[in-house]
Amino acid sequence: MTTICFIRHGQTNWNKQGKLQGKTDIPLNDTGREQAHACGKYLNADDYDILICSPLLRAKETAEIINQYLQLPLIEMDDFKERSFGDAEGMTMEERAQAYPDGHFPNQEERIAFRQRVMAGVEKVNQNYPHQRVLLVAHGAAINAILAEVSNGEIGSGKTSLINGCISNIQLKNETWRVENYNQVEHLQ
Repeated sequence: MTTICFIRHGQTNWNKQGKLQGKTDIPLNDTGREQAHACGKYLNADDYDILICSPLLRAKETAEIINQYLQLPLIEMDDFKERSFGDAEGMTMEERAQAYPDGHFPNQEERIAFRQRVMAGVEKVNQNYPHQRVLLVAHGAAINAILAEVSNGEIGSGKTSLINGCISNIQLKNETWRVENYNQVEHLQ
């Protein structure tokens, strides 16, 4: 049985300011680094076989901090990069509402293509690391898209606000992915 434990990257200054990051490569702030250390201290290396991360700086830095505690093989996968929000990146919610009242951001990655990309990543993980316990550091929209797909829309995109540093788990049972839990934050207290 393949399992994937998702961790949303730690906080950045843009998260704190409510700015949309997308593929803009923003580093962690001090709070984000503390969240990553809290994850590393909470997780047990014996529970995982490999650590995968998005190559964007905030996810990679979170994974590297976590891996100071776990010492797992670390792999970067482009499939789990955040969705590109095009011209809206760097804008706050208020700025986006004013500039794009219809909610469509020019030059953004289309939702269907984005979901296909991240789900193709999940399938690659399953093919490349079958029956392994995978720890995967990624981004809010990416994790939410996966949770939405796996839960048939019960949770995830448009319904779930994932906290920086939260933990969510899915597992493959009888050829079907299932959400075990999501948005777990006890370790951040």
